[in-house]
Amino acid sequence: MSEKENTSEELEDTTGLFSTESRSWSVEPEFIKETSNLLEEVCVGKSSNQICGTYPRNDKFGMYDDTSTLSPGNKSKKDEEQRSKKHDEQTLQFFETITIYDSLQSKSDISQSSPLSITEMAAEYQPFIGFLSHETLETTSSQLSEENQKGLGLESDNFTVNLKAKGLQEFPKDILKSKSVKYLYLDGNQIKNFKGADSGDLLGLEILSLQENGLLSLPPEIQLFHNLRILNVSHNQISHIPKEISQLGNIRQLFLNNNCIENFPSGLKSLGNLEILSLAKNKLRHIPDTLSGLKNLKVLNLEYNQLTIFPKVLCFLPKLISLILTGNLISSLPKEIRELKNLEKLLLDHNKLTFLAVEIFQLLKMKELQLTGNKLEVISHKIENFKELRILILDKNLLKEVPEKISHCVMLEYLSLSCNKLMELPKNIYKLKNLRKLRVNTNNIVRIPEDISHLNNIISLEFSGNIITDIPIEVKNCKKITKVELSYNKIMYFPVGLCALDSLYYLNFNGNYISEIPVDISFSKQLLNLELNKNKLLIFSEHLCSLTNLEYLDLGKNQIRKIPPSISNMVSLQVLILCCNKFEVFPIEVCTLENLQVLDLSINQIQNVPSDICNLKRIQKLNISSNQFMYFPIELCRLQSLEELNISQINGRKLTRLPEELSNLTQLKRLDISDNAIREIPRNIGELRSLVSLNAYNNQISYLPPSFLCLNDLQQLNLSGNNLTALPIGIHNLFSLKEINFDDNPLLRPPMEICKGKQLYTIVHYLQRADQRDEKILEKIFIIVANNITITNFKYLCQKLNLAISETDMSTKSPVSLSERVLQALHKWKTESINLSLTTAALRDQLTRALTMIGAYEIMDKITALKLFTCAIKF
Repeated sequence: MSEKENTSEELEDTTGLFSTESRSWSVEPEFIKETSNLLEEVCVGKSSNQICGTYPRNDKFGMYDDTSTLSPGNKSKKDEEQRSKKHDEQTLQFFETITIYDSLQSKSDISQSSPLSITEMAAEYQPFIGFLSHETLETTSSQLSEENQKGLGLESDNFTVNLKAKGLQEFPKDILKSKSVKYLYLDGNQIKNFKGADSGDLLGLEILSLQENGLLSLPPEIQLFHNLRILNVSHNQISHIPKEISQLGNIRQLFLNNNCIENFPSGLKSLGNLEILSLAKNKLRHIPDTLSGLKNLKVLNLEYNQLTIFPKVLCFLPKLISLILTGNLISSLPKEIRELKNLEKLLLDHNKLTFLAVEIFQLLKMKELQLTGNKLEVISHKIENFKELRILILDKNLLKEVPEKISHCVMLEYLSLSCNKLMELPKNIYKLKNLRKLRVNTNNIVRIPEDISHLNNIISLEFSGNIITDIPIEVKNCKKITKVELSYNKIMYFPVGLCALDSLYYLNFNGNYISEIPVDISFSKQLLNLELNKNKLLIFSEHLCSLTNLEYLDLGKNQIRKIPPSISNMVSLQVLILCCNKFEVFPIEVCTLENLQVLDLSINQIQNVPSDICNLKRIQKLNISSNQFMYFPIELCRLQSLEELNISQINGRKLTRLPEELSNLTQLKRLDISDNAIREIPRNIGELRSLVSLNAYNNQISYLPPSFLCLNDLQQLNLSGNNLTALPIGIHNLFSLKEINFDDNPLLRPPMEICKGKQLYTIVHYLQRADQRDEKILEKIFIIVANNITITNFKYLCQKLNLAISETDMSTKSPVSLSERVLQALHKWKTESINLSLTTAALRDQLTRALTMIGAYEIMDKITALKLFTCAIKF
């Protein structure tokens, strides 16, 4: 079997493993998914959900029963104990499995510009799977799958009550009368205490989950739950744990994450059967010596507390396997750490360590050590003792070298040394035959040693942010490599050795000095992602057009002027970035890419867009900002699939108007027209019903058209730096708005002071009050006009206001008084004007202009006096 076939088979096996587990986790009952979430919390301090629950069929009360599967007769006590023991072992094993995936998945420093493919996911996870054997993973998955098929998490005589997020404000009462209740989930409610709960109903509980409620403390009645094995009260406001918790002799797992605990609960010292304890994200400053009583503790999470020293008492927990102290203030390790003979996983990220006590290297079972974000300058050569080490993460320290004897860590699979001061790698690093992922980003590495070719199992190399000038040709022997990161170095020539790697699908050369693409790139048919942003390319090489499987291509910030016609061969291309180049004409050749979804041609010198752009039937995101358009390219309005359009012109020629045809983009979700000279928003803007975000800052917009208030999905609106003087009162119709910005406008209604808080409620409240005030003022103006106008001026006023009045109304012989006729006419005019969406303030201004035009100066004097008077009073 060839090397390529070996690699492909390995990746398929990995993908298959994850696919199998994913299927088993995604189906009912929820036991599997929620167990994963809760155990994940222990490792990374995230929100957890119920664990180990069973979810048989659902009845109309939200309770889950499975009486149809209950075994006849009574089970012996011995059988029950065996089942319990088996379940606990499975839970702990499953915890360790999930922990491996989660803790390592979150450690990647350099983000990807394109979404991960299945192949990339497999490559990313492959180094971590080695932490536990494939048999362990498959056994765990198989066990969970069998339990899933049975319809019960443990055995067939259990009964679960799930009342998650039911809006409960107190402990449920009658629903718990069944003596079979063992698993009770009350997460996501508003329960603040146990009042109302009948302790007798809860004596049989084995699992109680109350996370995300409003608990301030645990009640002393907790001591009555003698059968409780798992208690989760994470994400509450608990500051005190009663000493009565010491009576929970059977408890195995206790989760107190994300609370307000300042003093370590004294009652925990008596919980001799406790195996998992999580107090992450509290306010602990001290761990008492009494903790040594937890002789069976296997997993302890104290991350993100306020510990300033490594508690020596932790060194005397004989069964401890996993210890998490991330995010504290620990500056040194005690010599007694050597006593943790069974420790396999130690997380001390983001502390204040300046050195490691050599005694740590006596922990011969260590498999994972994470020390990111400390101040370590040296790693002892005694690291050679870690013969079982699989994962070593030393990012963001002050290391100038790595000891040569790291080569004795023969089981090492994942080594991360990013953000240090390294100038070279250990000469014997090639002896790490099991190494799969090597990350040395942001250091001072000058060269990659030729011996790297001996790393036969390496699948990912990351050397971004160094001063490397070339890549050894020997890299071609690393047949399993799938991903290479070499951005921001000093590489001048494209490394042809990489072109011989049949499994390479991701390649990043951003920020180098490459000026030419070799013909050898044509052999890299398997490439999916290629990034050459900010290099010295003068042309779009035809050799790139041979990459028929390429999905993501970034050639931004080069000096490219045109595109070869053969780009049409790149049938898989979905993302093409050509920003900051030298295009003076829109490259019509890209219009042949039928699968293109993202196109970035920003910061060029393009003046128009060809009609051929409508051939991009799948385009979703288009960035043509900072170009030299004479007018808005109306051709864009034919792109029915477009979801995001950026035509801001901070460095380009300013647009003065938007076409009405813009409303044809019915799928548009994000529109950026900022930094132009646009005077008005199209009247039919409301037809963009999918619009979620509108950036129109730094324009000359003076008002918002009525249809603007139909954008019901709009969440983000930035209209700062325009000429708005008033906001429509109907802005409250934009109920989805979350972010607003009206800064730097000459706003009078509401005044700028009201808008500075960027709170829609405040703006709407002001406008409603102002509208009521304007209504009253307008009504008083109507009365002034009616009481003071002459019949002649009334006729002229009706003409100016375009009011059609009957001869009877104008006749001096009318039985109705002139003032009443005037009031009726003005109210009619108001009704007609409101139907045309004119505001009350606009009506007032229009009426006063008409009165001035007909010379009704006496009336105008009275109206002016009214305005001055209303400025000093509140209606």
